[in-house]
Amino acid sequence: MSKSISYLEKLIAFPTVSRDSNLDLIAYVQGVLKNLGVVSTLVHNEEGTKANLWATIGPADVAGVALSAHTDVVPVVGQNWSSNPFLMTQREGKLYGRGSADMKGFIASCLAMAEVAVTRNLKTPLHFAFSYDEEIGCIGVRRLLEMLKTLPIRPRFCIVGEPTMLQVVTAHKGKLGYRVTAHGLEAHSSLAPIGVNAIYMACDLIAEIRRIQADLAAHGARDGDYEVAYTTLHVGKIAGGVAMNIVPNDASFDFEIRYLPQDDGVAIAARIKAAAEKVAAGFRAIYPDARFSFMDLQSYPALDTPVDSDVVNFVRALTGGNSTGKITFGTEGGLFQKELGIPAVVCGPGNIAVAHKPDEYVSEEQMQLCDEMLARLVERLSA
Repeated sequence: MSKSISYLEKLIAFPTVSRDSNLDLIAYVQGVLKNLGVVSTLVHNEEGTKANLWATIGPADVAGVALSAHTDVVPVVGQNWSSNPFLMTQREGKLYGRGSADMKGFIASCLAMAEVAVTRNLKTPLHFAFSYDEEIGCIGVRRLLEMLKTLPIRPRFCIVGEPTMLQVVTAHKGKLGYRVTAHGLEAHSSLAPIGVNAIYMACDLIAEIRRIQADLAAHGARDGDYEVAYTTLHVGKIAGGVAMNIVPNDASFDFEIRYLPQDDGVAIAARIKAAAEKVAAGFRAIYPDARFSFMDLQSYPALDTPVDSDVVNFVRALTGGNSTGKITFGTEGGLFQKELGIPAVVCGPGNIAVAHKPDEYVSEEQMQLCDEMLARLVERLSA
């Protein structure tokens, strides 16, 4: 068993589902680095129940390369796994376990590479940025970025190790997520016309969102490098009502905007809010206080790194690949780019197609290729 796979086995055993603490895994990683003589800094959440980890190997007075990864994983509840999701299982060249691809495989390769990096006289430093709560909106890394803003020298590049089959990814869509609540007027269902049905209000607004989606698909910006070439709107959850014989006075739904880098997500949200006002106005003849309220749920910026930029050429040299790609899912890369001005790409082992599903896995071949990429990184940073 390779060093990285041995580390992966230990990392999978920590059930770091986003709703739970990641401190045991962080303590383990911090201990591994400490045994290698590497000092790390923890940046906790307000409650002290979760932490980001920042560590540097090499000189502190030179701009280096940051390797970014999140430590949290999505739940396994309701999924039909063939084996224990928190016990790594090897079958036919695949390493099964929750987070194996997304994205503990990359962290495992980083730890294996650290054993080599500490023995070399790095001329350019290597940084580890391991975060919490990425899966619920890139929450944890924001506190880490606030700390990095205080550093006299920031990293030159950032590589986010999300699963891309080790293809260099230069761009991804941004995301805005909202909870919308419709505020209507309750009534006995036998007198339904004197009430304002909040479920109807919500459904009318959802119909407007679908119309805006159709307009974006037909007339909005397009980029054929993405699997879905346009900005998408999606309603993923809805709730409302108490009983059949009561006209409901409130109903809510959650929706998201996954927008192309060249689109303005906030402007699209404004279109939806304007549509909400129009829908609500149609009910005010019956109930003057009919309205919608919006609550922010999630947001992260798009990533859009020029394909001819230094960071892209640098990481392509590490992978040996010539092609670049764009992805529809989001990463912390856009935040490194937007908040700190650090050019970023996404490149890591595994396939996003198996992430978040039962029997998630990363192949042994992908782990080996990632190990080789990071070995070349150490060679470059030593030169």
